[in-house]
Amino acid sequence: MKPSALVLAGARDSLPMLIGAAPFGVIFGTLAVGAGLSAGAALAMSAFVFAGSSQFVAVSLIGAGAALPVIWLTTFVVNLRHALYSATLLPYARDWSARWRWPLAFWLTDETFAVVEHRFRRQGASGGQWYQLGSSLAMYLNWLLWSALGVSLGKAVPGLADWGLDFAMVATFTAIVAPQLKKRPALAAAVAAGAVALLARGLPYKLDLMLAALAGVMVGMACESLADRRVTA
Repeated sequence: MKPSALVLAGARDSLPMLIGAAPFGVIFGTLAVGAGLSAGAALAMSAFVFAGSSQFVAVSLIGAGAALPVIWLTTFVVNLRHALYSATLLPYARDWSARWRWPLAFWLTDETFAVVEHRFRRQGASGGQWYQLGSSLAMYLNWLLWSALGVSLGKAVPGLADWGLDFAMVATFTAIVAPQLKKRPALAAAVAAGAVALLARGLPYKLDLMLAALAGVMVGMACESLADRRVTA
C-alpha cells in the first residue's frame, strides 16, 4: 500500500474518535476563556501541549489560582500514562528513525493509541509510521479546529461551559477503554480505579485521579502476576 493510502487509512479509522473529540475541544475552548486565558494562550496550549485531559486539568487549576509548580506536577502525573503507551508501541516502532519517532511521540494521544495499537496488533507494523501519521494529523487538526471554535463561542455565548458538553469526554474515553476489558486483569484494574476514584472524589489537586490510576495499575499487575503463576504451576 502506498504511503498516501496509509495516511488516509489512519485518518479514516480515526473518524469515530474525531467525532467524539469535537465537543471535547469546544468545551475546552469555552472553559479556557472562562478561566481567564486569552484566545491566543488557549490556542497555543492546544497547539503545543495537545493533551486534552491535562489541558482540562491545567485550566481548572488556573481558574482556581493554583501555583505553577502544582499545575506542572499535576499535568505531568496525568500524562504519565503516555509512557505506558510508548512502551506498548515500542516493539512496532523500534526500527523507525528518530525523525519519525519524535513527532509521532508528540502527536500520540489516547485516541490515536487506541486506533494504531489495534491496527498494529492485527496487521503488523508494516508502513505503520504512515498510518500513525494519518491518525495523528487528523486528531491534531481536529483538536485545533474545535478548540478555536470553542474559544470563539466562549467569547460570544456566556455560560456555554455549563451546557454539559464535557460528557463527550466521558463517552470518548469509555469507547477507548471498553474494548480492552476482555481479560480479567484489565477488568479488575478498571473496577479498582473506578472505585478509588469515587471514594477519593473531591481531594485537591486531582489527587483522586492519581490515586485511582495508581490503584488500577497495582491491581492490574497483581492480577497479571497471579494469572502467570497459575499458568506455570
